Amino acid sequence: MLSKPKYKICKRLGSGVYEKCQTQKFTLSEARAKKTFKRRKNLSDYGRQLLEKQKVRYAYGITEKQLQKYVGRSLKRKDPAAALFTDLETRLDNTIYRMGFAPTRRAARQMVSHGHIVVNKKKMTVPSHTVKKGDTLAVREGSATKLLFTHHAERIEGHVAPKWLRVNGKKLTASVTAMPEFTVGDSTFDLSAVFEFYSR
Repeated sequence: MLSKPKYKICKRLGSGVYEKCQTQKFTLSEARAKKTFKRRKNLSDYGRQLLEKQKVRYAYGITEKQLQKYVGRSLKRKDPAAALFTDLETRLDNTIYRMGFAPTRRAARQMVSHGHIVVNKKKMTVPSHTVKKGDTLAVREGSATKLLFTHHAERIEGHVAPKWLRVNGKKLTASVTAMPEFTVGDSTFDLSAVFEFYSR
């Protein structure tokens, strides 16, 4: 069930922010609301940039300080948007979510924090840890039999992971075979607006 604060955030920022907003029920609710209420006035440039920045923050579950750090680092690279996308996608908590081992990024973050995940055979408890090409990830042997994973075994095995990950749902293991590729048209976020916000 979606909590009221999260529901309000979804209504303000869009369904792409939280996984639980990406349901038919939420879509129908939004469609009814649009018929009932007048459209919001056109946003100013600042408003649009702030909206996109907040979308990224809430979607990846990071703090303002963390996002500022990612943006500052990305601006030093040849393709800032691609660099920012890669930095966000290769966070360990997001990678676990993309692997299908957790239903939401928040759940993935808790899995990592509680010591259920190993990277290159070493237990990792830092959700912001950056995974790299060639890394191997797995559910810790002592955690694999926990209800946390056995209860969702069918969903995990049926999950379709992105191309940059090779996942074995039965063994609860995965390997990073490439880096995430950023495509402007495929991205849920307008990352250029995020850079514009921080360059003001």
